[in-house]
Amino acid sequence: MTVVLHWLARWPLWLLHALGALLGWLTYAASPAYRQLLQANAAQAGVGGAAARASVAQAGRMVAELPWLWLPPAGRQIEHWVQWQGAHALDEAVQQGRGLVLLTPHLGSFEVCAQAYAQRCGARAPITALYRPARKAWLREVEERSRQRPGLLTAPATLGGVRQMIRALRRGETVGLLPDQVPPEGLGEWASFFGMPAYTMTLASRLLEQTGATLLLMWAERRPHGAGWVVHVLRPQDVWPQAQDQGVESINRYMEALIRRAPEQYLWGYHRYKQPRGGAA
Repeated sequence: MTVVLHWLARWPLWLLHALGALLGWLTYAASPAYRQLLQANAAQAGVGGAAARASVAQAGRMVAELPWLWLPPAGRQIEHWVQWQGAHALDEAVQQGRGLVLLTPHLGSFEVCAQAYAQRCGARAPITALYRPARKAWLREVEERSRQRPGLLTAPATLGGVRQMIRALRRGETVGLLPDQVPPEGLGEWASFFGMPAYTMTLASRLLEQTGATLLLMWAERRPHGAGWVVHVLRPQDVWPQAQDQGVESINRYMEALIRRAPEQYLWGYHRYKQPRGGAA
């Protein structure tokens, strides 16, 4: 399987995205459970049919672009495929040296965010990205090897990974989280997400509280026809001026505001409202 991924990694991005759109629709057609979940989550957020349908192809593109992002041939740099919006906020936060927490929802290409940051700022302040290891050993090995690159480190979703992120922030470095990911039982709180209770990680809030780090929001918009991505960096007040704190309710409002900017690129098929799994660290 690894050989296939290396082969796909050399395909042009536009072709992978075209294949991904087809696979997205095939999955949608073949799986009633996935189809119902996507429709229900989009409807809960008030997303219309056109945007929900567009998200089917975008979900497929997200999967199809992974080999391209994970296993690039020598000489291919992500910076040549990225346009920045709001990068001055990122540069200022890194320059302050207080530590930086970047929050990214399951929107657009979240794999691109860490790579783009590492290319731009990793030499000054490396980023440590939280991830949940894949269950399959071969895929876990590919993930771990591909995500370890200059200026980019990873931390597993364990107690040891949390300690790793705290140390990074206290050194003035950066950590990246997907706060709309359902955490294990005991590591979150129930909070409203598009009007429905969702088990929400408290990790982001606790990192900010314990370290005094700066908070920024980031997401990578997938451009059409395989043209790359636009990486957006925003301050919390840019998306929700009424924010009063950095608790889980506020963080959910930030994520909602980002998702409303491009609902067709959100992963509505993600089981956001599921019960948390056991085995908390």
